[in-house]
Amino acid sequence: MAVEAINTSMVAGATGLVGRHVVEQLTAQRIPVIALTRRLVADFPDGTEQFLVDFNALLGGAELPACQHLYVCLGTTIRRAGSRAAFRKVDIDYALAVAKRARASGATMLTLVSSVGANARSANFYLRTKGEVEEALLGLGFAAVNIFRPGLLTGARAQRRMLEGIAQNMAKVVDPILVGGLRRYRSVAADKLAAAMVEPEHQMQGTRYWYFADLPD
Repeated sequence: MAVEAINTSMVAGATGLVGRHVVEQLTAQRIPVIALTRRLVADFPDGTEQFLVDFNALLGGAELPACQHLYVCLGTTIRRAGSRAAFRKVDIDYALAVAKRARASGATMLTLVSSVGANARSANFYLRTKGEVEEALLGLGFAAVNIFRPGLLTGARAQRRMLEGIAQNMAKVVDPILVGGLRRYRSVAADKLAAAMVEPEHQMQGTRYWYFADLPD
């Protein structure tokens, strides 16, 4: 196994809603960042190293540069992916391939963006997929695995999702009545989630799950 790159973080899904904020949070703290991208991105913060990646090549065993901490922020929708099979390829196959290759290159810490309600035995396809990828990643030997299970993510995406926009507006009404154990289902701003993900207290050793109530106000 390769020697880990001390303090270097790698972000998969770096152009997405949460991943981009994670990159911004890390660079603001002067932590070396490798952003995995399919193409060069012009507006990443200074200090971001871009690594062009072919996810299908990773499935075949292509290598990744060394890092200490891998952030998996990959995600799509069935509509955008085109089918349930294509959705699973992004959320499970690609995520697992990135994690395996990062672990082989020396990564010891993994942070994953999942979903509230994730359960590998759920009857709901989306939640079952999220649960399956969680379980698969736990078997890769990372010393620290921190899984964030947010509710609806809010924020401006590069590509607009009409139904998600409607849901964000509804969340403004619904969130205040979600109290007690239901608080974990509240929506959360992507930048707030990213800020929590890079906090040292949310990067503990072992396997831990984080919900809305665990995030700072």
